[in-house]
Amino acid sequence: MIIEENDAYASYNRKRPKFYQLLYVQVLFAIIIGVLLGHYYPKVGIMMKPLGDGFIQLIKMIIAPVIFITVSTGIASMSDMKKIGRVAGKSFAYFLTFSTLALIIGLIVSNLIKPGHGLHIDPATLDYSAVSEYVKDAKHSSLLNFVLDIIPSTLVSPLTGTNILQVLFTAVLFGIGLSLTLDKSKPVLDFLQALAHPIFKVVSMLMKLAPLGALGAMAFTIGMYGIASMSNLIVLVLTFYFTSALFVCLVLGAVAKYNGFSIFKLLKYLKDELLLVLATSSSESALPSLMQKMENAGCSKSVVGLVVPTGYSFNLDGTNIYMTLAALFIAQACDIDLDFGQQAVLLLVAMLSSKGAAGVSGAGFITLAATLAVVPEVPIAGMTLILGVDKFMSECRALTNFVGNAVATIVVAKWEDQLDKPQLDEVLNN
Repeated sequence: MIIEENDAYASYNRKRPKFYQLLYVQVLFAIIIGVLLGHYYPKVGIMMKPLGDGFIQLIKMIIAPVIFITVSTGIASMSDMKKIGRVAGKSFAYFLTFSTLALIIGLIVSNLIKPGHGLHIDPATLDYSAVSEYVKDAKHSSLLNFVLDIIPSTLVSPLTGTNILQVLFTAVLFGIGLSLTLDKSKPVLDFLQALAHPIFKVVSMLMKLAPLGALGAMAFTIGMYGIASMSNLIVLVLTFYFTSALFVCLVLGAVAKYNGFSIFKLLKYLKDELLLVLATSSSESALPSLMQKMENAGCSKSVVGLVVPTGYSFNLDGTNIYMTLAALFIAQACDIDLDFGQQAVLLLVAMLSSKGAAGVSGAGFITLAATLAVVPEVPIAGMTLILGVDKFMSECRALTNFVGNAVATIVVAKWEDQLDKPQLDEVLNN
């Protein structure tokens, strides 16, 4: 008996990866090396930019097929079309509720802490040209253009592009088509399910390059902007990080507890992806891995396929907190006192523009430009005040968005009775 136990223990030790083989450990060390490299050798750090950009490009390369296969096969396996409608409806209800709550929390914290108070900036002295490019992009991110942009030019063109919503739109239509003709198209479904295996193997292979991507992205950020470049707007940056942490721990924590799981155990479960998002400032870099982990945690494939990609465009909690916080910071810095009515208008505009700029590169800053363009009380040129530190806040935006979508997936799966609760508990506890 003792010999059998020793054999089992030895077998376990052989299978268990070494400390240095764990992805989150590798990414963490890469981040530290990137910070040191960018700080002490800034020119070398700036030259590391292609590593970070290249890794994100590799991940973007695989996002479209991952979403298409996951969503279309998930829907095809759901013979009940009403169930698809319920999942979509509950997802959007969740997104709208918590995105709005994030905007309100940003307003409240900004009014309490007043990070821009005392700067006394004259708007006439600000250089509008520094942000004019973002304003131009914001004009193309209206809600109408956003809706039209969802429709692709051909059925297969989304698979060669980077517009997540177009991929999702095509996958949903194709999945419904498969489901309604399953008696004749079963071989197509079998092919897509078989194709999923090599696709996700490619994802696994690409994730091994995450430490290099993290090192390059962090070295460039510190080398280009410097650690000390945050000092003049440190209050704004810290306020944003504090507010986002408050939202994740208290608001999302309460949602998680009500639905029977711990937000902190979920964060631990997603530590690899969180470190990757932190290093690359992009939640897209961890999208394929998040979908895999949500399925492994007991969420049904169909719910994961619908909620995660949609949430990446509509459930932007971190971006929403940033928008109201940054808008009020600019108003306070320019000694513009917004009353309750004006702040309410700002909130409503932000709710719409945050959806209109979904999927746009640099969505956080462009969304802010789109919001301020409709709120004349706050000068758009004031965006130059936060341009220098926006990069440091983008990490927090991406992290908060990522966690919000992970929580939303579990909650919607539970609402739909599509969650294997024992499996979720086992995964989070271990």
